Amino acid sequence: MADSWTVQRTGPGDAARTQAREQLLEAARELYGVNGYRATAEHDVCEAAGVPVEVLRQEYGSREGLLIALHNRVTTTGLRAAERALLTEGIDECSIEERVRLLFDAYVEAVTSDPREARVTFVEVLGVSAVVDEHCKLWRALWTEFLTGEAERAVDRGEAEDRDHRVDVMVMVGTVHELMAHHARRCRRARPGEVSGELTQLALTMLGSQRSG
Repeated sequence: MADSWTVQRTGPGDAARTQAREQLLEAARELYGVNGYRATAEHDVCEAAGVPVEVLRQEYGSREGLLIALHNRVTTTGLRAAERALLTEGIDECSIEERVRLLFDAYVEAVTSDPREARVTFVEVLGVSAVVDEHCKLWRALWTEFLTGEAERAVDRGEAEDRDHRVDVMVMVGTVHELMAHHARRCRRARPGEVSGELTQLALTMLGSQRSG
């Protein structure tokens, strides 16, 4: 399959690179998400993508760099979905429970719609290397900032305990990832609504907020 790369390179350089990067990401999603990262060699990914190993190293540095890129793509999709949910018309009139539920509904749907992506994002990145750990740490910090802003908003509206919630949010972000990893490992997948319901209850409990009804 990699032999066909010479044909694909006949187009403009940027287009060929974009194509190669996408082919590698798609191959990684399939192989990392089904067989597992540790069971997948560079050669396996390149064979599935139809590109030489040299192209993977040029574009991503290594199979580890490809893992980071795939994780980054999926996690960015989840964050953007949560941001869009908080821009929904009428969201400012929603209770904290409704607002948090909308946020997690959007996030969970985005990151679990493809079971392979969910496995890569929450399971296969664990314990790979210090580099991957640092990448995941940066994402947790970003989520902490994002959700701390939501907690502060809830305090201002009198819907959460009036205190600094940053530590609570840091714990919550770690717990969210552990819960998502738990569901990603299970043979029988939980429905997205069930998962986001668990996350909503967790968030409301940590904020000291009571569920309505």
